[in-house]
Amino acid sequence: MSVAHGEQIGTLEEHEGAPERGINWWGMIFFIASEALIFANLIAAYLYLEIRNGSWPVPAEMTLPIINTFVLLGSSIPARIAGASIARGNQRNFKLALFITILMGAYFLGGQIYEYSGLFGKHFTPQTSVPGEAAVSGSAFFTLTGFHGLHVTIGLIFLLIIWLRGLRGDFTAKKHWAAQAGEMYWHFVDGVWVVVFSTVYLLPLIRG
Repeated sequence: MSVAHGEQIGTLEEHEGAPERGINWWGMIFFIASEALIFANLIAAYLYLEIRNGSWPVPAEMTLPIINTFVLLGSSIPARIAGASIARGNQRNFKLALFITILMGAYFLGGQIYEYSGLFGKHFTPQTSVPGEAAVSGSAFFTLTGFHGLHVTIGLIFLLIIWLRGLRGDFTAKKHWAAQAGEMYWHFVDGVWVVVFSTVYLLPLIRG
């Protein structure tokens, strides 16, 4: 009887430690997939315009975008630490790591705004056009990068709400779906930026 009882306890512990794959998880996956399709369409349109016009100058210096890229991708590390911490019930590490993630995301967003201000100062705006086209170059650049910036903003608001709820003690090791969803969304935002950055900044250099 004791052996059978011990096996039952072990089975229950395995189920408790297994990652959740319920309706909420799949709903989040579906939402992220739908957002990924939107980005795929924007990137495909950007590539079509670039190929049609033959050449596409890089509309910014590379230093700031590269730094921003490292900061944003690096923010996935504390986001993962936060998710793993709350899954273990470690409130302190969860709140600290999530706060660091928010700071790094805010830095990226501030860097993008600073980049935009510099581009406007150089008269590169959404109305800037390539020869023979009407506002193609500027509108394509700002639409793609700005749409990603909007997602970063939404992600930051999402994470900030989760962090405030964490300060209030709303999450436990067994009840932290919102924190898990926030982490999933943030990893998506980071992953999409790799594709956007490669398309907007790296591809013109390779083709040049």
